[in-house]
Amino acid sequence: MDYILSPSLLAADFGDLKSAFEALKKADTKWLHLDVMDGVFVPNLSMGITVISSIRKSTDLFFDVHLMITDPIRYVKDFANAGADLINFHLEACEDPLAVIDEIRKTGKKVGITIKPKTPVEELAPYLGLVDMILIMSVEPGFGGQSFIPTSTEKVRTLRAMLTERGLETDIEIDGGIGLGNIREVLDAGCNIIVIGSAVFKGDIAESAAEFNRILETY
Repeated sequence: MDYILSPSLLAADFGDLKSAFEALKKADTKWLHLDVMDGVFVPNLSMGITVISSIRKSTDLFFDVHLMITDPIRYVKDFANAGADLINFHLEACEDPLAVIDEIRKTGKKVGITIKPKTPVEELAPYLGLVDMILIMSVEPGFGGQSFIPTSTEKVRTLRAMLTERGLETDIEIDGGIGLGNIREVLDAGCNIIVIGSAVFKGDIAESAAEFNRILETY
């Protein structure tokens, strides 16, 4: 199983993304987490298809696109064409998750599914063998810089046990409030893809990313 840092671009300085991408590459970072918010499913707005298409031209990082939007099936093809490598949608945002999974598969992209902090992990059971990655939100989606919700660790542990019971090694990603003080806690629980925003982008990007990558490489 690969252990991966997926820095959240939401915390970056959008006025100097070129420098940010160069710093991430210098630290041997492979992924980039892109939060798409519609102001309806979550109470905030962020980047959309045009922005992702534009920054796709500036970097070859793996685009981990997290759709926090209602009825995501409407835009799957557009985000695939914009440069997403993995399209991740919320279980709570659609009436037919199986249809969304199928639509993403048709584009040739990897499939992720996400749940909010208050959604029981057991609701993911019907989809465990159908997706490449599952994202456990460890803060309420919509804003960066929030504190980690402690009960998220047990949700990850439960999910990893559910996957193991089915003979699956599906990637588990976690997003929200992760830093040097708790990254090992969530790794021990079963996560292998870690989304980090402020702790990477609010200082020396290359140095911070390298520090997290060293932890993941030696885990």
